[in-house]
Amino acid sequence: QVQLVESGGGLVQPGGSLRLSCAASGRIFIINAMGWYRQAPGKQRELVAVITGGRNTNYADSVKGRFTISRDNAKNTVALQMNSLKPEDTAVYYCNARLRTGPLAAESDYWGQGTQVTVSS
Repeated sequence: QVQLVESGGGLVQPGGSLRLSCAASGRIFIINAMGWYRQAPGKQRELVAVITGGRNTNYADSVKGRFTISRDNAKNTVALQMNSLKPEDTAVYYCNARLRTGPLAAESDYWGQGTQVTVSS
């Protein structure tokens, strides 16, 4: 069993900042990548940012320069610092971990329960 627990969502005014955190625990052999996705009402879930074990990062064009993803490999945590937030950033944000539970196990995706981020005045 693997659990991903997110924290840090909430309501913020346009131009404000929020920091999301996610901790993975349980039967984890290796985490190859961790990331954040979001889903707004009536839209498909989309990638926000991802970071590999080697700390290579990839961001959605819509958040480049405003969001920063970071990772602590020793603690199996990932964070998303969100600055200059816009109303269109409003969504449920989901933590993702692509990992293996054992040396011979296949790589699988695990998801957190989601945390609401609302950007509104």
